[in-house]
Formats: sequence, structure tokens, C-alpha cells
Amino acid sequence: MKPALNIRLSIASLLRRVLSWRFLKFGIVGASGTVVNLGLLYYAREHLFADVQSPELRLNLALALAIFIATLNNFCWNRAWTWADRKQHYGRPIIVQFGQYMLSCWLSIALQAVFTNLLAVHFYYLMANLIAIAMTSILNFVLNDIWTFGRLKLLRAQPHHHAPSAEQRAKVLNEKP
Repeated sequence: MKPALNIRLSIASLLRRVLSWRFLKFGIVGASGTVVNLGLLYYAREHLFADVQSPELRLNLALALAIFIATLNNFCWNRAWTWADRKQHYGRPIIVQFGQYMLSCWLSIALQAVFTNLLAVHFYYLMANLIAIAMTSILNFVLNDIWTFGRLKLLRAQPHHHAPSAEQRAKVLNEKP
């Protein structure tokens, strides 16, 4: 296959995944995580860490707690609902899969914290955090769809005597999202 065709197939596959029912479920789970995140961020910044004198440290402590708890919430719901049809991921210990989920989310989490801090200078901190969440959600979905919940595992699990062809890889990547 020509490289330009491979690129078009990859872009088309990405767009299909992003515009899928699975992405909508991921978005619903993400919305629940956003509520958890914003609620805990507010509570932690205004009450739990209220005695911390530095506003930046208070915000970052609250962010760390809010992001971790929201990520745990999202992992549980994504595993149980968004990617429930990918039963092959149940063969691993849940802590291993949670570790994969956390690793695949690290970039989104780091970017969310950076964007929140950058935007908090110009916006109310809760609005800054909401914008940062929206900016990182697509990256988070793609990483989890490919690695944590199995597209790469499906490619590797295909019986073959040689490396899968571009057509075989495209077929797996284009499976019903």
C-alpha cells in the first residue's frame, strides 16, 4: 500500500473512532469524571487545603487530588461500560490494567495541569480546568482505545505466520468501535 493511502486510512480510522458510540460513552464517563474533578477541586482548594498559604500550592494540591480521584472514577466506568465488549482485558489483574490506564492518561493529566495553571491566570480556576479537560479528552480516548482496552492486543493476537499486512492492520483498527 502506498504511504499516502496508509495515512488516509489511519486518519479515517481515527475519525471513525472519535465519532463513534464508544466515544460518546467515553464522553459521558468523562462528564461524570469532570463533575467529580470540579467538585473535589473546589472542595479541596476552598476547604481541605484552605490552611495552605501559597495560592499556587493550594491549587496544585487540590488539582492532584481531584485529578487522581476523577481518573479512578473514569477507569472504573470505562472498564465496566465504554469498553465492556473487549472481554480479553478481563484476563489481567485489575491493578495491571489500572496501571496501563494511568500510564496512558499521564500525558493528558500532565497537559491538563499545565493548561489549568496557564489558563488560571486569565480565567476563574474552575473554568480554566474545564477548558483543559476538553483539550485533552480526545488524546486520552485514543490512547486508551489503542492500548489499555485492546486494539493493539487484538492486532498481536491475530494468528499469523508473518507480520500482519497493512490491510490486516487496517481491518482490526477499523473494527466496530
